[in-house]
Amino acid sequence: MGQLYMIPDRNRMEESLELAKDYHAAFEYNDFFPPVVLDDKKKIQELIAYYCRQPHDRTKDTMHGAFLDITIHSEDALIRQASEHRIRQSMDIAREMGLRGVVFHTGRLHGFRDKIYLENWLKVNEEFFREILQKYPKQHIFMENMFDEAPDILAQLAKRFCDEPRFGVCLDYAHAAITNIREEEWVKALAPYIRHMHINDNDKINDLHQEIGTGQLDWCAFDSEMRRFGVDSGVLIEMKDLGRQRCSMEYLKKNNLYPFAEQTN
Repeated sequence: MGQLYMIPDRNRMEESLELAKDYHAAFEYNDFFPPVVLDDKKKIQELIAYYCRQPHDRTKDTMHGAFLDITIHSEDALIRQASEHRIRQSMDIAREMGLRGVVFHTGRLHGFRDKIYLENWLKVNEEFFREILQKYPKQHIFMENMFDEAPDILAQLAKRFCDEPRFGVCLDYAHAAITNIREEEWVKALAPYIRHMHINDNDKINDLHQEIGTGQLDWCAFDSEMRRFGVDSGVLIEMKDLGRQRCSMEYLKKNNLYPFAEQTN
């Protein structure tokens, strides 16, 4: 069974800790990616200190790294420099907190399939994140599909990292569901590389972050795909409201769906 993750609510921390205990969940922190936070060193240290005071084991925890306008493959040196700086900030925070890993987005232009652009994206991302992994030897990096229209390019990058167990794909199943490619094809293409996942529900048109079981996604099919393609990955219930988190977990548990169902081959 994959490790369950949830987003803690600092305004209701006791309830977050209780929910995590009830479902043996780790935390994925969503406090550190806004630029307004990353520009405020005092705020960063206050957040780190707050979370480090909590009676919670952070060694399994993850965080969402900077992703707004992050383009490390840009031909503009200033944009590239700013993007690399934000990623290093994210990794520094994860290291200071003793977290397991950090989630980043691909940063690709949606639907842009120019060969030179894609080759450059692959080359730059491989070189840069190999350097990052070397500098931060205790952290993992999970690359998430965001505006990607298909799984093939992300799969190509992940394949290049087959020698590096600390690099993997974060499959956002809800993001995959709003593309023109069936979710099953996303899972099939990325299954060998999936080390982390984000799940929530939607109408298969917009990324709504709905409570699981209240939208149009087929969660029995999701469970079947996890089993068929042998996915064994951490899973974040990606929504902030604690009530919706608990209801989503209960829905999956009651229906014996991944990650609450044991894998069978």
